[in-house]
Amino acid sequence: MSGQFAQDWEPVVIRKKAPTAAARKDEKAVNAARRAGAEIETVKKAAAGSNKAASSSTSLNTRKLDEETENLSHDKVPTELKKAIIQGRTEKKLTQAQLAQLINEKPQIIQEYESGRLYRINR
Repeated sequence: MSGQFAQDWEPVVIRKKAPTAAARKDEKAVNAARRAGAEIETVKKAAAGSNKAASSSTSLNTRKLDEETENLSHDKVPTELKKAIIQGRTEKKLTQAQLAQLINEKPQIIQEYESGRLYRINR
């Protein structure tokens, strides 16, 4: 059985794809200009080969944000509501987690209401 299977130890060479004819022609022209002593100017393209959008759309969005004057802060929970939630919960001897489970809400929401950080209106 050992004689049936032979291993092939020949090296495998993997090469990059050969440059296209147009690329070779451009490269030859640049090399010829260098040999002739001509000045070669190279230009780096800013977004070449990337998926980034043109910067004009970004600057428009930035300008809109700069011109925005509306106050975008959240309202706070009124003190009376915070106290009412805490008082009702403690009278029934419930924890924040138990109250949240009874009203099918996350415990974090109850905590945020009681601390005054959240004000949410369902419309």
